Amino acid sequence: MDTLELLRINLLSPAVLAFALGLTATLVKSDLKIPDALYTTLSIYLLLAIGLKGGAALSTTPFAELWKPALATLVLSVLTPLLSYAVLRQIGRFDVVNAAAIAAHYGSVSAVTFIAATTFMQAAGQPVEGFMPTLVAILEVPAIVIALLIARRSLGEGSLGEAVREIFAGRSILLLVGGSVMGFLAGPEGLKQIAPVFVDPFRGVLVLFLLELGMVAAKRLRDLRTVGFFLIGFGIVMPLVQGALGVWFGSLAGMSVGGAMVLGTMAASASYIAAPAAVRIALPQANPSYYLTASLGITFPFNLTLGIPIYFALSRWLHGGS
Repeated sequence: MDTLELLRINLLSPAVLAFALGLTATLVKSDLKIPDALYTTLSIYLLLAIGLKGGAALSTTPFAELWKPALATLVLSVLTPLLSYAVLRQIGRFDVVNAAAIAAHYGSVSAVTFIAATTFMQAAGQPVEGFMPTLVAILEVPAIVIALLIARRSLGEGSLGEAVREIFAGRSILLLVGGSVMGFLAGPEGLKQIAPVFVDPFRGVLVLFLLELGMVAAKRLRDLRTVGFFLIGFGIVMPLVQGALGVWFGSLAGMSVGGAMVLGTMAASASYIAAPAAVRIALPQANPSYYLTASLGITFPFNLTLGIPIYFALSRWLHGGS
């Protein structure tokens, strides 16, 4: 299967088509709307399902297989926010607050992009290491903390402790970590008991969730005129750079083609759940139009449509495939 075929499969997948439908619905000013309560329920379901499946897989994974990928992820969590911050300050000429706020988003992880990458791997018939949800938690938190520390060191203000508490208490980390613990303790046999709810319907629920995200992303597209050409370019080029680093680190850590690709996608993604909540508390003076439009309006659709097949092609090349 060549890269163009992978791209075709990804663009015509139900998840990506649902995202495009959501975009279209908003652009044509349709009355289509998913109730807020249902959107919240879907996000809770997806995060908990990921944690449960990851925890169950982790319970059967020897530590010897985990420590290298975990170490590679930890290095990425330090490197990616520093890299984003340096580019935004030195090339983009952003001020300290907005550079740190955007860096926190690009060092952190988009859980939905992670789900889309693992779903794409399933469609491509490539196995992925079962402990990947654990790596999401490892990558998520340190990256946000480092970006906020940069801002605090420069400004000497903002409540870092409250921001860290917000990260851990926020639903994305709470459900991922909590679900992983539940899955780890219950094991594969326990997961089988709830598979009709948390395993089998997973892809269908993802389609509904991406329909809503398409509508949300379309609303952020209206802000593209205000964020400037540099940030638009940053939202496309930085995922490619960080995605390549993630794939490379995953390959060095001995991960499979699918695992290295998913790690690269995680590094390439930009958070729009945990990071905005933390930045809102620690850096209230940061402009949401910058970090939300870049992460949700530019990087998310790019990764969903073009980025994922590119990272997969890069992972196959690094592993000696064509």
